[in-house]
Amino acid sequence: MTDDRLAAAERLPVHRAVPDLRAALASHGAAVLAAPPGTGKTTLVPLALAGLALPAPAPEGKITVVEPRRLAARAAARRMAWLLGERPGRRVGVTVRGEHRPGSRIEVVTTGVLLQRLQDDPELPGTDVVIMDECHERHLDADTALAFLRDARDALRPDLRLVAASATADTAPWSRLLGDAPVVETAAALHPVEVVWAPPSRPVPPPHGMRVDPALLAHVAATVRRALSERDGDVLCFLPGAGEIARVAGLLRDAPAEILQVHGQAPPAAQDAVLAPGARPRVVLATSVAESSLTVPGVRLVVDSGLAREPRTDHARGLGALTTVRASRAAAEQRAGRAGREAPGAVYRCWAEHDHARLPARPRPEIELADLTGFALQAACWGDPDARSLALLDPPPPAALDAARATLHAIGAVAADGRVTGRGRRLARVGVHPRLARALLDGAREVGPRAAAEVVALLSEPAPRAAGDDLTAAWRALRRPGPPADAADAHAARWRDESRRLQAALPEQKHTPAAPAGRGGASVGGGGRGDDGVAGVVVALAFPERVARVRVEGGRDFLMASGTGAVLGDGSALAGARPRWLAVAAADRPAGAASARIRQAVAIDEDVARFAAAPLAAAGEEVAWRDGDVVARRVERLGAIELDARPLRDPDPERVRAALRDGVRALGTGVLTWTPAATALRERLAFLHRALGEPWPAVDDAALLAHVPDWATAAGARGRAGLARIDVAAALRGLLPWDLAARLDELAPERIEVPSGSRIRVDYAPDRPVLAAKLQELFGWEAAPRLAGGRVPVAVHLLSPAGRPAAVTSDLASFWREGYRAVRAELRGRYPRHPWPDDPVAAVPTKRTNRRR
Repeated sequence: MTDDRLAAAERLPVHRAVPDLRAALASHGAAVLAAPPGTGKTTLVPLALAGLALPAPAPEGKITVVEPRRLAARAAARRMAWLLGERPGRRVGVTVRGEHRPGSRIEVVTTGVLLQRLQDDPELPGTDVVIMDECHERHLDADTALAFLRDARDALRPDLRLVAASATADTAPWSRLLGDAPVVETAAALHPVEVVWAPPSRPVPPPHGMRVDPALLAHVAATVRRALSERDGDVLCFLPGAGEIARVAGLLRDAPAEILQVHGQAPPAAQDAVLAPGARPRVVLATSVAESSLTVPGVRLVVDSGLAREPRTDHARGLGALTTVRASRAAAEQRAGRAGREAPGAVYRCWAEHDHARLPARPRPEIELADLTGFALQAACWGDPDARSLALLDPPPPAALDAARATLHAIGAVAADGRVTGRGRRLARVGVHPRLARALLDGAREVGPRAAAEVVALLSEPAPRAAGDDLTAAWRALRRPGPPADAADAHAARWRDESRRLQAALPEQKHTPAAPAGRGGASVGGGGRGDDGVAGVVVALAFPERVARVRVEGGRDFLMASGTGAVLGDGSALAGARPRWLAVAAADRPAGAASARIRQAVAIDEDVARFAAAPLAAAGEEVAWRDGDVVARRVERLGAIELDARPLRDPDPERVRAALRDGVRALGTGVLTWTPAATALRERLAFLHRALGEPWPAVDDAALLAHVPDWATAAGARGRAGLARIDVAAALRGLLPWDLAARLDELAPERIEVPSGSRIRVDYAPDRPVLAAKLQELFGWEAAPRLAGGRVPVAVHLLSPAGRPAAVTSDLASFWREGYRAVRAELRGRYPRHPWPDDPVAAVPTKRTNRRR
């Protein structure tokens, strides 16, 4: 039977590529293997390179196969061991978090395990070949591990052979990364797959954050039923996450098929059931793990929701979460290919054909999207804190890397120059995010090793939705004794295993309360605090910037130390207790939302907040513009949270001036009192600045805002009311040196005397100065005046006796000769009592009408 299994595996399409792969490794030491899903690259290639299949000389060392997920690593090890008629742990082994069964010839590990081994000993003694599987998925740990492997091979192990295995044909980047390594390709032995476009009948809102519209999930369930009714074979349905899988499974409860669920949180028994053929039709609801990492037997039909999950990190607010996105075209092709693995099949795509071209071509690399704190610690431990010499396909975004290094420095993992500290190496060895490692090490001294390990284990994996937002209640539920009762116990089992692992990872230490290493602050201790106090200390140590205080007593709105608002959701278990302080374990900020949404938190007191967030504590003098006044206070803060404030007497005048400048900049020049005289003077000065330039001062808003703080200081103004009392006209005149002030009326007079003797105000409009006067008052005036030392002519608006515009000119002489006659003909019948002489230049100007005859 075993020989039959192995013989069948040796006929998989990839067997044709094995000789070329062996030759590439012998000549170059590295190769890129392009083999579509289902061709045998994950199972047959390691067996062949180890000499256990397709006979060839066996290498002296082990073959290490690296998978991006625990589920895929276990599945690959079980499959290879089954082909050999064994259980994992003999010739084929597996090592993932919580499971260590190393094999004598082949070992399947996760990228996290490989990274830890490389940090412990970069030479990887005993390993002959490392196969990096599923490189095309571009997971951050995989990219990092491949960069470290290339470093190790170049500097320490020239005999170490590397294979980058991808399920796509886009192999050029990996070939370049491995020094122009040969590319070995295997054609897909796929059967034809019919594409059925199955969009919802009504438009469905796009995904928003983690949320997927229930109408789309109902449509996916209906499409699964349609596929079962139209065609034979098992159905593989792709959904973005465990929550959506559970929802669709509920909708298919009465379907004529066995419903199976595959995701990272599924228990091993469920994973085993998926990988074994079924006796009746099956519907396998899976995340993207089934795109290429797993081969599910019996599948002839694929139903694709078109959704995937990607990490998103708000570095400014310290918030990270998964978000639902449209799957890429490359992912859609991978998913569709699963229907043609064993026979002709069909893929039902839950979107319209015309939308397909608008999908992204391929997924974005995780390094562009994720929190880089773990990566930055790995790079620092490797000796390259800036990641400048690492052979990465994509460089880390500078802002994200800076934020990560700031976090590491805050927890004492790296020094100011970015180099790793001894504490940082201890944190890296824990095998969880550096924040959680910090909470484990420092929390163990405060609350005890077991409690710290249990809370950190709870934080290291998303809790089931049923757990609610009260982390302490979820912790109590997990500690409750009794036999497993439901699916949530898979989570409980993983939690117990991880708790034991984390406790074992702690160095020997007494449970004596102590402040976090190198960070100061008074200890709070865990004794007598109860579950909330213990959990709160650990959570707050992990996420000090997420310590939050309620904005209004008894409310649900909080302000986190990071400055981000946060709100407890509807139906919150925590809201009923009306906590004043929270340690927020999980939060996300939906697109467009003003506040973050608290997913999980612990009620704490101010002592815990002050202890855990001690690096964020600050006290000092604050002089700032607030609510229309300069406010001077002595303030104590915890990040953005104001703990205490008292009035400050005799504040620094320069700081007052700066605060005034901020206030005026916020309010604008409209806060000043603009009398007609002040407005007119400003217009005259603006005209001269435009016409003559410097030294005539600019008086636009930006220029004036720079002067207002000086005016306010001179006037003793400290707020909106004082600013309104400033004599703006006097202040504007104060901008002029004495020589310019003496020429102001000459160059830009406020009024101009016309031939009738009237003194008429000049309108200094933005385009040019305007003089508006009745036509009869300008008789005898052969030319309009010119201002700014003769540079700018005045535009004369000639008005009718009723004051209405009759003509506009800058050339009076030309108007008298050519335009006056037309105006006279039009208006003298309407205004017979006013003079309309034949020769206006020789006529006597007048403000009055003709005398009665």
